[in-house]
Formats: sequence, C-alpha cells, structure tokens
Amino acid sequence: MRKIKSLPKRELDIYKKMLLQLRGKIAGDLQQIEGDTLSNDQHSHSGELSDVADMATDNYDRELNIGLASNEQQLLNDIDVALKKIEDGTYGFCEIYGTPIPKKRLLAMPYTRLSMKAREEEENNKRLQ
Repeated sequence: MRKIKSLPKRELDIYKKMLLQLRGKIAGDLQQIEGDTLSNDQHSHSGELSDVADMATDNYDRELNIGLASNEQQLLNDIDVALKKIEDGTYGFCEIYGTPIPKKRLLAMPYTRLSMKAREEEENNKRLQ
C-alpha cells in the first residue's frame, strides 16, 4: 500500500473524541444487555416460569440479547480499530483502496473502515456467495 497523508491533527482529535464517546455509550449498552440476560436467566431458573409460552418468550429474549450483544461487541471492536488507526496515522482511508473516506461518511460512522465503493463491492460479493 502506498504512503497516505494523514488527516490534520485537529480533525483527528474530533474523530477521536466522537469514537471515545460512542465507545463509552456502547460499552454501557453492552453491560445493560448482559445484565438483562443474566437477570432473565436467574428468573427462568427460579421455578417461576410455569408455562411453556413463558419459557418460549424467555428463550426468544435470550437469543435476541445474545444477537444484540454480538453486534455491540463487533461495533466496539471496529471503534478500537479506528482509534488505533488514529494513533498510527491511517485513519480516514479505505482499507481496500487506500483512498480517503469522505468526511460526511466519517461523521456518520466514525468507525468505518471502507469507502462506499468498497463497502458496496463487499456486500455484492457476499450476495453472490
């Protein structure tokens, strides 16, 4: 990959602040999801669920929480990668093409790793598999 010019420090500081705030919020959400799941598990093992429909609802809620937690964890991982990229000077550039990611996209998704073109190609390739 060719050497890319880093974003100005002032801009990087703005994105870093956004990422850290988002990371804090998501980490809190993840703790809440885990707490809710644990609470539901304790409730279901207490013998209070006497009905098959209640057990089915509890299982559905647990599956939903596991999916939400997985998505939140992936987002935390993406944020951590973005923070590392800020530190090493590669933030704001597409991992596939090395081209700058538009500021509008970075403001909407500061953890993004791909340009829109690369993201669309990735999605198209997944659909073809």
